[in-house]
Amino acid sequence: MAKKSDTQAPASSMRRGKTGRVFVWIILVLLIAGLAGFGAGGLGGSIASIGKVGETEISVQDFQRALQQELSFETRRRGAPVSIQQARAEGLDQRVLERLAGVAALSEETKMAKLSVGDAEVANQLRAVPAFQGPDGQFNRDSYEFALRQNGTRPGEFEDELRLTAARNILQQSVTGGLTVDETYASTIYGFLGERRSFRWAIVDAAMLDGETPAPTDAQLQSFYETNGSQFETPEVRKVTYAWITPEMIIDKIEVDEAQLRELYDARAEQYIQPERRLVERLGFADADAAAAAKAQIDAGEITFDQLVTDRGLTLQDVDQGEVSRDDLTAEVADAVFALTEPGVTDPVNTSLGPVLYRVNALLEATTVTFEDARSELTGEFTADRARRDIGDQITEFDDLLVGGASIEELGTETDMQSGTLDFTADVSDGIAGYDEFRNEVAQLTTSDFPEIRELSDGGAFAVRLDEIVAPALPPLADIRADVVAAWTADQTAQRLAALGTELQEKVAAGTRMASLDLAAKAETDLGRTDFIEEAPIGMLATVFDLEENGVAFVQGPQGRAALVELTNISAPDTTTERAQALLAQLNSAASEGLAADVFELFGQAVQSQHGLTLDQTAVNAVLTQFGGGHGGI
Repeated sequence: MAKKSDTQAPASSMRRGKTGRVFVWIILVLLIAGLAGFGAGGLGGSIASIGKVGETEISVQDFQRALQQELSFETRRRGAPVSIQQARAEGLDQRVLERLAGVAALSEETKMAKLSVGDAEVANQLRAVPAFQGPDGQFNRDSYEFALRQNGTRPGEFEDELRLTAARNILQQSVTGGLTVDETYASTIYGFLGERRSFRWAIVDAAMLDGETPAPTDAQLQSFYETNGSQFETPEVRKVTYAWITPEMIIDKIEVDEAQLRELYDARAEQYIQPERRLVERLGFADADAAAAAKAQIDAGEITFDQLVTDRGLTLQDVDQGEVSRDDLTAEVADAVFALTEPGVTDPVNTSLGPVLYRVNALLEATTVTFEDARSELTGEFTADRARRDIGDQITEFDDLLVGGASIEELGTETDMQSGTLDFTADVSDGIAGYDEFRNEVAQLTTSDFPEIRELSDGGAFAVRLDEIVAPALPPLADIRADVVAAWTADQTAQRLAALGTELQEKVAAGTRMASLDLAAKAETDLGRTDFIEEAPIGMLATVFDLEENGVAFVQGPQGRAALVELTNISAPDTTTERAQALLAQLNSAASEGLAADVFELFGQAVQSQHGLTLDQTAVNAVLTQFGGGHGGI
């Protein structure tokens, strides 16, 4: 590691907490997870960066990596694949660019301030990463270089980035260090959230009223209709003409080539043809004697594999090797692991990194899905992918036709698009109206807007023209008389119920017990603000927490639900317990971290504004094209 000539920060400044290690892990995750689906060569070497802040460039590889991570994260979070088209429609690519620009801005400011850290601190950071450690728990150069080599990164590059990240951490500490909220913040929040209430309550409903609500007179109905006309108005209608195309519309036109299907099957060989596998965990030891002693203790039932891991200061995630086949292991390790016929722990195995115990957690048999068995799935994937690509290739043609004067209707006759008309309201959700992209476009259109091609989340596309806006209107009373009568009756019943509730509230407040009023009272003890009471009207618990002790309230919710409630006790939270003190400390810490994050974000925005951000849209589009979404700019 070559020394830097910039101002050196003392190593001690970087060991004030866990923040430095967090940055190390961020970089490591970027390296290990980021290159999925891409080679280290990026765009063939023709484009090196997508832009810069000041003189700090945002590399193509960083953008590829961050965008892939964003797609992978969203796929895992939603439990369904997220395409680049969908990501762009939701602005995820913009979010990635903003994040990278923020990091670049801080790097530029760090360089301008000549901040850096010494070799000793970089070495400390490297030693803190478990992936770089050998069986003895110490930093192992071979493990370190192997991990980087697997991801096409040289140690020098990694250490330079680590040094820069550590310097950014110093910058952050200088901006946000010492920012804390007042201790009363946590005690106030905890006091509010932890307070408890005990109370009695009883349902008050229309069955308790004297007689049914009488039918309205014509004059009463007319007055109610005129006063509450807005609730009977028809919704705004946006009459639109549209043309659209989805992969499903053209999928039957896609010709399926047998050779291409077999190529796809071969490319997915690891998915369809899987050898015998094992789920294993790996724990290394300093020497053979220690490994043998540990195995003897396991066999004797004196200790478990989990306890050995915990005693080493590791977690099961640290020792997890995942799903492995014989080809993933050396011959000696494979023989030991696959010799087990049921889950268990192997005898010590000598490896290049020292003696190791392997625990086999599951035995997975070999599986083979033949080409014929996979044909239907392959055909579906192939045709769907080809249909999306074909639509992507035609988007320019659709755009050119519109620019050349073609109407929406002509798109439906001269291309594969289908055209139609729609009376769009907020309640319409069939067909194209089920797409958020279409709904958002229609909602903001004016009659003077020129139709443009927009993309749909499933790889489709559409164009829409607003022909007319039909404003909300109040139908004649004669046409909606039944609806108005029902609304008047409900309103009158609610008013009568409110009068009864007020009368009962006054009596209970004066000392009359609920039982004396023929109310079926229920008692609740020490409920919190977030508790739920079945059958209670919405808002009753919130009202309870607004009452003073012995206070009484009548609560009227929607759909005729109403209740009388009497507060009997207020219990303040006990802040002296160990759990309460831990929560108070956590609240203060979280609030302080949030304050620091807000301040640092504002600082980052100011730095970016000062140094200036320039983007190469051509390079950005080139990266997006690799993901299958290169149409348009960001």
